[in-house]
Amino acid sequence: MPNKHERSVLVQMETPNLIPERDLGQIPVLEAKHLGIDFGGLTAVDDFNIAMGKTEISGLIGPNGAGKTTIFNLLTNVYKPTRGTILVDGYDTAGMSMVQVNKMGIARTFQNIRLFDKMSVVDNILVGFGNQMGTSLATDLLRLPAHWRREREFRDRAMDLLGIFDMQRFANTEAGNLPYGAQRRLEILRALATEPKVLLLDEPAAGMNPNETEELMENIQKIRDEFQIAILLIEHDMGLVMGICEVVGVLDYGRIIAKGTPDQIQNDPQVIEAYLGKQEVI
Repeated sequence: MPNKHERSVLVQMETPNLIPERDLGQIPVLEAKHLGIDFGGLTAVDDFNIAMGKTEISGLIGPNGAGKTTIFNLLTNVYKPTRGTILVDGYDTAGMSMVQVNKMGIARTFQNIRLFDKMSVVDNILVGFGNQMGTSLATDLLRLPAHWRREREFRDRAMDLLGIFDMQRFANTEAGNLPYGAQRRLEILRALATEPKVLLLDEPAAGMNPNETEELMENIQKIRDEFQIAILLIEHDMGLVMGICEVVGVLDYGRIIAKGTPDQIQNDPQVIEAYLGKQEVI
């Protein structure tokens, strides 16, 4: 059996044009091998494969119902795969809980926003810090000085994260009172608070106007550069996908039908047929 380094070399040989050059020579941060899931007699995802470099931005596109969100649920262990393997930094996630997978370095946002509406913006981010915040039980129960120092430290870190989207002014606003686009951005920041290695974004531009989407593109690249993480996104806004993704996979009926650079994908006949239907020549 090949070791981690040998496995990395094998992946690069199989997909030399897909892993960014800056990430070559390293173990892919996220791999899925022959991943699939069946619901009863229905195959929702079949033979899905991915190998992501540590600082790669990739996109997953496809018609509604193609299985994109199901794949995110598999990668985060919301669903247990019927077959296949998922590796994070070379370590198998089989048998792990969603919390354990998150601790391994996989964080996500959701197609339907899942914030704590009645909590403040800053407190939503503090939830993301989770286990990083704890001191000893006695320190927390007795509210000793160390407890307050720790809380101030993480509130400062939360404000720094809010600064990525220029949202410091909303720190004490109830999350449910934010405009829709700002709620989307807050969910991304809460995911970043978990210190992920891979950030999965499910429809991050949904509900955003063109100016907000353009700003989101810039900020996704900024997040990748500043945090040195990989980002995999599902998105219907082709301008966003083609504008920032280095690799794009196209899913149709639970299977990858094309994978390549944005230019390759935009000119692939199978992709055009999947989105537009086969065109009859008259």
